[in-house]
Amino acid sequence: MRTEVILAHYLGFSLKKYNDIIRVFGSAKNFWDSGDTRLLGWQPKTIENFLNWRKIINIEKMNKILVQEYIRVIIFGEEEYPEQLSQIYDPPFALFVRGNLKNELPNLAVVGTRKYTQYGRQVVYKIIPEIARNMTIVSGLAYGIDKEAHMATLQVSGHTIAVLGGGIDDKTISPRLHLGLAKKILESGGAIISEYPPNTEPTNFSFPQRNRIVAGMSLGTIVIEAPIKSGSLITAQSALDSGREVFAIPQNITSLTAEGPNYLIKNGAHPVTSSQDILEILQITKKGETEIKKPQAENPVEERIINCLSEEPKHLDTIIRETELSNSTVSSTLIMMELRGIVQNLGNMNYTIKV
Repeated sequence: MRTEVILAHYLGFSLKKYNDIIRVFGSAKNFWDSGDTRLLGWQPKTIENFLNWRKIINIEKMNKILVQEYIRVIIFGEEEYPEQLSQIYDPPFALFVRGNLKNELPNLAVVGTRKYTQYGRQVVYKIIPEIARNMTIVSGLAYGIDKEAHMATLQVSGHTIAVLGGGIDDKTISPRLHLGLAKKILESGGAIISEYPPNTEPTNFSFPQRNRIVAGMSLGTIVIEAPIKSGSLITAQSALDSGREVFAIPQNITSLTAEGPNYLIKNGAHPVTSSQDILEILQITKKGETEIKKPQAENPVEERIINCLSEEPKHLDTIIRETELSNSTVSSTLIMMELRGIVQNLGNMNYTIKV
């Protein structure tokens, strides 16, 4: 195993530390073989922690996990390392990668609250599919807007990258309920990446660090919905710090999830009402219209209900009136369609088509 790959497993190892090593020893291997940390100018506690870590690591086990999980390690400066990410103030020394990181399309970061509203979900499926035909969608695999952004991209066979705040091995992927989504991303030709080695659980500190990668590897960042103290605004700030474009969806001023996007717009973010707004500002050539798959009906009753529903909520009584079907027929059919993922029950007998 290359020395750089071993060093990438040390939590807290940075590009600055690596540059210190190269300056003093000429190569990572020379440093590792020497074992002398005194000339690096590191703090005593840093040296102590590093030497303790070196004593307990099992390099053979490290390599075995990488091989078993099909994880490769990309070091800063290597060809596959994302060019946009290499240009930020504090790029990660290494990236742990599963799947296809490289793509000819430029990247757009999509972020938002975990507790999104129906409006936020509608916005994702209105804007992201068309963008996903023209750009790679980067997000964080989290609950809420992140998940919907990945799924909207997969729906149109787009390329998407999930950036994690912990390890990318099956055992550690977080949140656990999104392991299946992570697998779908990989199967579709996308990628799961992190600067953290396998078996590293995410922490409160690692998520802001993750956010800088999401923004840093992208031409721009769009905030769909977010409270004013959301991590999404940290991502937006990271984008601004790196000289990237920031976009935000205008919101209802009475909603808590409106505070973040509206604040960003007031402070110079680009307001977005269509995918074209983003593509034009980033000067992305549009490849064509995105075709969203219409849900397939299994019988004439389902077909009438599908034709009646849209992305706007519709009450059960309205569905019954417009389809001219009985209450029991509509109610039982909606239950079956919800189980198959065709419709979404928003509560209080309101339904939408699930795009």
